[in-house]
Amino acid sequence: MAGFPAIAAAGKSIERILNEAFADVQPISGKTSRAVLVRTTDFEEANVPTAIGSPALSIYLYRADFNKTMRASWSAVGNQDGLGHLVLDLHFLLTAWADNAEFEHRIIGRTMQVLETKPVLSGPLLDSSGSWAPTETVSLVLEEISTEAVMRTFDSLPTDYRLSIPYIARMVRIDSLKAAPELPVTTVISGVAGSLS
Repeated sequence: MAGFPAIAAAGKSIERILNEAFADVQPISGKTSRAVLVRTTDFEEANVPTAIGSPALSIYLYRADFNKTMRASWSAVGNQDGLGHLVLDLHFLLTAWADNAEFEHRIIGRTMQVLETKPVLSGPLLDSSGSWAPTETVSLVLEEISTEAVMRTFDSLPTDYRLSIPYIARMVRIDSLKAAPELPVTTVISGVAGSLS
């Protein structure tokens, strides 16, 4: 049963499969590229060399939202088992960092090739820190967002726009730690005797 660590575990899973793929086939010949999870302050100019480096692909979680398709279904399950089940879509921005445009394009190309080859993460592809159920999967899909939305995201970051692709990690479930207790019934009224005046 996935718990609150599932959000971090989904990001670690993406980071791991990309790093394994980069080690197998480097995007840039003669250079070692890496994928790295980042936070907003890592985009600050002073932090980029140590937090991200080059050549690299940063994995930035910029939004977590409930999954609109599955919310009602999992609420019904929760009504039956007494647990809270929150199904999330995690919105990631994958950004290339390199010395020139060609290298950035190669990093993005290799990243998209890997994620298209492994669009569903399950079993050993999921980082174990998420305490995933045996049947849980996370789907990775390209997100369709406007250029304006991407630019707005970069406007809120302490860096200029860079070549980036948006992905969604879909159906990351967070279950509550324990079931809600059933309230005891103290009084049962089966009928009311009396007359109406």
